[in-house]
Amino acid sequence: MLAGSVLGGLGVALGAFGAHGLRGRVAPDLLRVWETGSHYHLVHALALLAVAWAASRDPASGWVQAAGWAFSAGILLFSGSLYLMAVTGVRALGAVTPLGGVAFLIGWFALAVAALRVAGN
Repeated sequence: MLAGSVLGGLGVALGAFGAHGLRGRVAPDLLRVWETGSHYHLVHALALLAVAWAASRDPASGWVQAAGWAFSAGILLFSGSLYLMAVTGVRALGAVTPLGGVAFLIGWFALAVAALRVAGN
């Protein structure tokens, strides 16, 4: 819950920075890159709150823990690479972004498995 809350607040701050601090300072296509990073960052901060709720239902679940780690890694890799790309203009950072996307997918899969296991009990 702490990670989801902190990352959610950070996502809001970074989204606001992109909207107000980067407008006119980076190319419009790079501003859209920042916005995409911010969007996925916020969505997955909320997903971490869902992980916290799932952990309260099944604290020993390795699937819930895996989902939390995967969502956190996804924010770092996916959103982080997009933020860096937007401010540096180094497009090669885009090679890291899909790794974050895979981490997000793993997180959703793990959370679904955790939900199925709780439903089966």
